[in-house]
Amino acid sequence: MISLSLTGLRDIPEVLPGTDLSRLLATALAAAGLTARADDVLVVAQKIVSKAEGRLVALASVVPGAHAQELATVTGKDARLVELILAESTEVLRARRDVLIVRHRLGFVMANAGIDRSNLASGGGDEVLLLPADPDASAAALRARLGSLLGGAPAVLISDSFGRPWRRGVVNIALGAAGLPALLNRRGESDRAGRRLEVTEVAIGDALAAAAGLVMGEAAEGIPAVLIRGCAFTAAAVPGRSLIRPLAEDLFR
Repeated sequence: MISLSLTGLRDIPEVLPGTDLSRLLATALAAAGLTARADDVLVVAQKIVSKAEGRLVALASVVPGAHAQELATVTGKDARLVELILAESTEVLRARRDVLIVRHRLGFVMANAGIDRSNLASGGGDEVLLLPADPDASAAALRARLGSLLGGAPAVLISDSFGRPWRRGVVNIALGAAGLPALLNRRGESDRAGRRLEVTEVAIGDALAAAAGLVMGEAAEGIPAVLIRGCAFTAAAVPGRSLIRPLAEDLFR
């Protein structure tokens, strides 16, 4: 891997529950004059995956419990939203005004369990969008369907923007992955001086997602997918969940 190219896919129609997302992506690739290659990675924004999978919830349908109401008072958030956050989480790690950090049921440590209101077709604020139920499975399904449509399947990453402890700003990270080593273990290899690498693991999935995020943008850019070309991996595929540090390795609890 000496150089990479990143191409944003524009003019993808609004994605609705039940939309054949793979077909939309295949059409967008064709419109951009791109054909799938073995060294391609297609990075897809979590938002359009969740929309296609019907992960929309109307706040009007949510009845907040006592715990949600207590946290809503602390954070200043809508109690119905807090109820959904709790339902998607296993632990509340931090609650203060305008901040609710949780451990998502999938293991992600994140604000608001990844539940989002931005760039939804309703625009009225009553609907919110949850993360995919299983991002790795979503990535694998997209890749398999793209393979049948295109005759060759790129690797697929599902990305989302994350804040990071002790760092300001957000970057895209990989929620799910298929067809590439999301985490590359280089322990046992040697550096240029011949020293054995003892702890080095490379977050390939997150690095590629972050690069794609520069093309996708964070506001009204309208680029929900990016094709990265030049990623030839020899290591076996590793799913996105491998990037989550196990609780047993959490040094800050």
